[in-house]
Parts: sequence; structure tokens; C-alpha cells
Amino acid sequence: MNLLIKLRKSMMLFVKIMIVVAATAGFTETWNVSYVESLFSNRGNYVVIFSYILIFSVFSSLYGAFNIGVYRIHEIIYSFSLAVVFTNIIMYLELSLIARNLVRVMPLLISVVYQIAAVALCAMCANVIYFKLYAARKVVAIFGDDAAGFELIKKMSRIADRFHIESGLNANQSSMEQIKKQIDKYEAVVICDIDKNMQKEIISYCYTKQKRAYLLPDITDIIIDNSYGIQISDTPVLMSRNRGLTPEQRAVKRIMDIVLSLIGIVLTSPIMLVCAVAIKINDGGPVFFKQNRITKGGKIFNILKFRSMIVDADKDGAKKAVNDDDRITKVGRVIRACRVDELPQLFNILKGDMSMVGPRPERIENVYEYTNAYPEFELRHRVKAGLTGFAQLYGKYNTTPEDKLNMDLTYIETYTLLQDIKLLILTFKILFMKESTEGFDESANKNVKSSSSKKETEEIK
Repeated sequence: MNLLIKLRKSMMLFVKIMIVVAATAGFTETWNVSYVESLFSNRGNYVVIFSYILIFSVFSSLYGAFNIGVYRIHEIIYSFSLAVVFTNIIMYLELSLIARNLVRVMPLLISVVYQIAAVALCAMCANVIYFKLYAARKVVAIFGDDAAGFELIKKMSRIADRFHIESGLNANQSSMEQIKKQIDKYEAVVICDIDKNMQKEIISYCYTKQKRAYLLPDITDIIIDNSYGIQISDTPVLMSRNRGLTPEQRAVKRIMDIVLSLIGIVLTSPIMLVCAVAIKINDGGPVFFKQNRITKGGKIFNILKFRSMIVDADKDGAKKAVNDDDRITKVGRVIRACRVDELPQLFNILKGDMSMVGPRPERIENVYEYTNAYPEFELRHRVKAGLTGFAQLYGKYNTTPEDKLNMDLTYIETYTLLQDIKLLILTFKILFMKESTEGFDESANKNVKSSSSKKETEEIK
């Protein structure tokens, strides 16, 4: 067993290769049997096989399918399934190009079913192997705020296969000597919301003791993490430009927005027509829902969405949607689950109020509320609001404003055109994931409210 532990990275690499081989074998068999007209008589066949391996590996990496042990098994299978589907779509076009004619679709559709089954079986086996080789780490949590610490412990405890949170320690009520003694007992440390000087000392101690450390970043950490290392004489210096997107990046991003929004409007027009008719038949009310939102530079614009709630849902004041909200119509539940209600925003993008990728456009009252609690929240407005983005992909409706802010700033600080393309591809992954469409959770906002109330009290004083 000790030998297996030493070779566990190599073993997991081998398992991942086997998953790629299983998917490729399924395609190759179908190709040889059902698409003879697309076969080469020489080494050209190797190019086709290589292209399948490459495309499948790229999609699997983009969707995080290879993150076995990090994501839950159903998400791993879902990611591999998406990779199989998109790879086979591209390979269908490639085979048709070779045959110089559109080949039959049915054999490849049947192959997709078998490939997904084979890949799912391999992924489940890989998941079992991973947790046999990588036991859950025993972790101590060190935090400065009890509420934030307990929330983090709760999240990590849901992934019991990876983390065993065996102890929690409030840094404000413990000496550094006590903290170090606790660290010595565990394999890893998670650090949340503590004094910077104390954080520095704990991280240095963990480095000395070769203990794994998990750190929840704040705004400063994100900016520093994405700074540039330069040399001034014999002194290394970190430089942060802090200027957002360059003029060239903004121009390329706008061109991409115009092209993709036009393509999106044309391709989804049948879906939008069906939605409009369904909404009108359901209750006879207006098809579209308009609401003031904030985008780049604090500009206010009217966001356009398909109406998913009853008419005058906010007549008693604006309320965030929650799970099992009785204001949501029958049609609304379907279009919200599939994210179809967001499609009219393609017109906002074409107009220039929004971008394909960027921070989620928030309501005016939300921006005021969140900015009061987190003054850095306004930094999100360095770029246009987006249809999709880091927070939309990796967060939920009930993700805390602070976590959304951190994700949005990470996007702004690491922006590249390739990253935008990657995030657009990743958007397909969340369309049918229930977790990403959960209703608003009041607990996610309680820290904001308490912070706001505290500031208001201080102002009164």
C-alpha cells in the first residue's frame, strides 16, 4: 500500500488516460463500421484518431472532468458526458468533410450513448481509486469571525471524502503558541478572516512544518496574486497595474460581443418565439420583464428578460426569488431552470449595455446595500456587466456578495480573450445543473445586513 501511495499521481494519470482511451475506442469502432466512406486508405486515419483524442481531452479539461476527487462524482460524469457530446458533434463535421457529404447521424448518436456509459463507469471506478489512494485530510480551521468560520466549516464538511474538519479555533481568543500546537496535530490548516500579521506568521509556520494551508483570499490577496514580478536593481518588486482592461482588450471584447450576440439571436430565435407564446398563453401578461440594473462605470440600464413571475410580482416592494417562490409561474419555472429567461439579454449585449462575459448585473438597491457593507463592491463596475462570468458559473443565487465580488475581481484581474471563450464554453455546463439555479438564501445576505446596520448605527452616533 505504501508503494501505491508513492505512485498515486502516476496511477491517477493512468486512470484518466484509460477514460480517454475508452471514449476514443467507442468512436473508432463506430467510425470503422458505419462510416467506411470517411476512412482513409493510409495514415490519414491516425490524424482523425489524434484529433478525437485532442478535442475530447480539451473539452474534458475545460469542463473540469479530470478533477476527480475535487468535484462530486455526478458532476464528473456530467462533465465527461458534455465532452463526449461536443467532441462527437465536431467529429461528425470532420467525417462529413472527409466523405464530402453529410454522413448519417444515427450511428454516431448510438455511439454517444455507449461512450457516455463507458466513460461514466470508468469515472466511478476512478473516483473509488482516488479516495482509496487519497484519504481525507484532517484539518484544523483558524478563523477570526465565528460566523464566517462556522460557515466555511459547514461547506468543507459537505465534502467529507476530502476534508475532516476536526477542530476550529478563534484566532482572536487564542495565543500564537496555542495555535501552533493545534496546527502540529493536523495535516492541513484552513485560514479564514484573521489579522494579516497573524496570517503571515501562521502561513510561515505551515511552510516550515510542511503543512498544507487553505486560505480564503480577500481583495488585497486577489490583486497581489495577479500582480507582476519585476526587478529593481537587486530588489524583487511586485507591480500591480490596477487599470482594468486595456483599450485593445476592450475593442476585441466589443467585436466579439457584437458577433456572438448576433449569432445567438439568430440561432435562438425559435426558442425565444416559443417562450414568448408560452408566457402569453399562460396568463396573458407581458412577455418581457424590464428592470434597472447597473453596468460599467455605474451606468444604469434596463435589463431585458423573459417574464418568469406573475404580473406585478414586486408591487409590495422588490423581493429576491427564493426556492418554491409562489410568484414564479409554471412557464417561469421551466425557463428559469433552463436559463432561457436570460436569452433576451442578447439584445442588451448587441446594444452595448452588457457583454457576453462579465460580472452579473445587480439591481440598484442591491449595489447600494452591498457597497455599504463592502466598499470594494464598486470595483466590479470597471467592466461591463455580463450574461455569464465567474460568479455566474462558479457561484449560485445564494452565494454571498463577498464571494461573488472576489470571483468578479479575479475575472477582471486575469482577463484574456481565451478566458472569455473558455467561460462561454463552460456556460453550457451549468444550464442543467440544479445547484446553479437555486433560489436566494437569506443566510447568504445576513452578514451584509448586519454590516450595513452596524455602519448606520455608527453614522447615527
